[in-house]
Amino acid sequence: MSGLTELYDRLTDRLRSAGDWIAPLGLRLLLAHEFYKAGVMKAGTEGVPGWFAGKGFPLPFDWFPASANWTMVTWTEILAGIALALGLFTRFFAFSLVVVTTIAIVSTHWPESWDSLGQLWQGYSVSRVVEEGEFRGNFRIPMLFLVMLLPLVFMGGGKLSLDHLLVKLGGRADLVHARSDDLLALTLALLIPGIVLLYLIPLWGIVLLLGALATAVLYRVRKD
Repeated sequence: MSGLTELYDRLTDRLRSAGDWIAPLGLRLLLAHEFYKAGVMKAGTEGVPGWFAGKGFPLPFDWFPASANWTMVTWTEILAGIALALGLFTRFFAFSLVVVTTIAIVSTHWPESWDSLGQLWQGYSVSRVVEEGEFRGNFRIPMLFLVMLLPLVFMGGGKLSLDHLLVKLGGRADLVHARSDDLLALTLALLIPGIVLLYLIPLWGIVLLLGALATAVLYRVRKD
């Protein structure tokens, strides 16, 4: 049994090492293709489409005119698509796309009201779901993109990326495997999904953000 356990441990260790090269690459290339294509299509559109101009965007994006939001979304998708393909500033651009995707879900794909999680789940669909004349959502595709972006935010672009090359050239190779497993790490683990959920399910978002604040304060207290 100990021999099998040792074999399993060696295998999983190598798989983790291989995953540093391979796992983020597939996510990066697929997401790069989808967002770059979407951005180029927007760039080729003359003016701001009526369907976009009529959207009700959440704070703080409702402060800006539709033309400004259209331009921001267009160039974020194009630049982020290129950056993800190259693995350059992966975390920054992945988080930028998390913001864009979250706003898209809220303004276009999320139901205006729902009475239960079961009813909300009806909107996990590619096509628009309408029940008794009420729009129930069609957030399946953007939600999948959102979940695919989060590993890139937390883990970065992997070893097959310009980010990794820049770290190596900068003499910071020790950071590749370094981990700070502390309360600040937990703070970030709560903060990022908390920001997303604040727009989608506000109560859940507030709970996570309060948890992030509590862990940050606790970290500060322990440090002092």
